Amino acid sequence: MNKLFLIAGPCIVENGETPFFIGKEVKSICDELGIDFIFKASYKKANRTRIDSFKGIGFQESLEILQGVGRELGVRTITDVHESHEPELVANYVDILQIPAFLCRQTELLLSAGQTGKCVSIKKGQFVSPEAMKYPLEKVKSTGNQNIWLCERGFTFGYENLVVDVTAVPKLKKHGVPVVMDCTHSLQQPNQKGGISGGDPEMIASVALSAIATGADGLFIETHPNPDQALSDGKSMLPLDELRSLLQKVVKVRKAITP
Repeated sequence: MNKLFLIAGPCIVENGETPFFIGKEVKSICDELGIDFIFKASYKKANRTRIDSFKGIGFQESLEILQGVGRELGVRTITDVHESHEPELVANYVDILQIPAFLCRQTELLLSAGQTGKCVSIKKGQFVSPEAMKYPLEKVKSTGNQNIWLCERGFTFGYENLVVDVTAVPKLKKHGVPVVMDCTHSLQQPNQKGGISGGDPEMIASVALSAIATGADGLFIETHPNPDQALSDGKSMLPLDELRSLLQKVVKVRKAITP
C-alpha cells in the first residue's frame, strides 16, 4: 500500500508566522499517524471575485516563506500557478505546481508547468467530467513529464453551490495517476452576492472519508487556527484543532479497505 499523503496549510501566505505555525502542527499530526505531509499555501490569489479582496503580501516574500517552511520542516511544498510565465519562476521555490480547476484546460499553462520537470497537480475543473481529464494529462505528458496528479474538487451545481460525486475518484484513478480529493474547496459556495465565497466545513469529514473509501491516494485540506480570521477562504477551511481527529478516522478507514 502506498503511503497516504496530505496536502494541507492555509489558503494563502498571510504573514511570516502563520504558515510556520500551521506547518509545524500539521507535520506533528502526520508524523504521529504515518501520513506524508505536503505543505500548501498560495503565494498570491489571482482569482478573487472582488477587486478589494486580499491577494497576498507580495509574491517574492511569499515564495521565500513557502521555501522556508519546506526547508525548516523537511517537507515538500505546493502552490498554485495561474499564468504561463509563472511556473519557471515558482519551480525554484516549491516542489509541486498546482493547476487551478478553472484553468485545467489552459494549454500554455499546462505545458509551461510540465516543462519545469516538477510534479504537476491538476485540479479537475468544476465543469469537466472525470473522463475528459485525460486531455489535460496528455498536455503535460507531451512535455516528457510523467509526474502528474489529478485532484477532484466537485462539480458546479446551479449558481452558488458545488456537489461531490463519489464515483469521481475511481473514475479519475482509471487514468493511471495518483488522485487527490480536495475536501475543502469542493464544499465552497462560490459566486455569493457579497463577492466572497461561502462554504460548508461541517461536511469536510464526510468528503474526506468517502474519498478514502473510494480509493483516493491523498487528501487536500486547507486549515487554519482561526478560520473566521483567515484572509482568504475562511468559510470553507477546517479548524486546525479538528484535524487530528479527522485524520485518525481517515487512517482507520484506509486500513479497513486495504486487502
